Amino acid sequence: MAQAIAEGAEGAKNSLFVGDKEKYVQEMFSGIASRYDLMNDVLSLRQHYNWRKLAVSLANVKAGDTCLDVCTGTGDFALDLAKAVTQTGRVVASDFCEPMIRNGLHKLPTASAPVTMMVSNAEALPYSSDRFDAVTVGFGIRNVAHIDCALREMTRVAKPGGRVVILEFNRPRQKWYKPFVDFYLFRILPRIGGLFSRREAYTYLPESMKQFVSREKLESLMREAGLRDISIRDLNFGTVCIHIGTKPLRSETEARS
Repeated sequence: MAQAIAEGAEGAKNSLFVGDKEKYVQEMFSGIASRYDLMNDVLSLRQHYNWRKLAVSLANVKAGDTCLDVCTGTGDFALDLAKAVTQTGRVVASDFCEPMIRNGLHKLPTASAPVTMMVSNAEALPYSSDRFDAVTVGFGIRNVAHIDCALREMTRVAKPGGRVVILEFNRPRQKWYKPFVDFYLFRILPRIGGLFSRREAYTYLPESMKQFVSREKLESLMREAGLRDISIRDLNFGTVCIHIGTKPLRSETEARS
């Protein structure tokens, strides 16, 4: 039995759980799929809508573009991308948790562009290389078993010159703010989650946030995956971050080799 290890914001190595992370996360999200959207609204005070809209804007998505959203959950990020690409564009939304996908299908009739939802793993995307103008992931990259593998796949399927955008929780930079964040994450959030859904899932959530890689480490992993011109935007006092990277044009890649 393998032990899943996460590198925390302070660089320390700590075990989040013992076992198969992919299987654990898949089963956990299957169990909360029906309450997922409600809990997002409650626990973020509906701020997740604003965070995603900004991420779409920073992705520089235009009418007619083709986009991919991985770890899409019930598809909210994909619907925001659809608004940007309009009817002339196309969006693919993928997630390895089938119940999450099924709980998002009812949203498709309201989409502003054709949206295809499908079950697929972020670490082995079933799409051809150089296909998408933008590849996004919202609050899902910390849940994959191998972040580096998922980033390489996201970069592979992006078109040269396309953007990879990661919207994710992180630790605030200001030390004075961390105790307040921890109080909410470890005392308040699991109790609220337990009232509306499975408490286990909302115990995992703060632990996964605390032990997720730092914003600087994530930037480094993006560079290793082949992305360039990486920028970081902090939101909500640094508890939420947007990382944006660009896949180099072939001429730029050839010049470096």
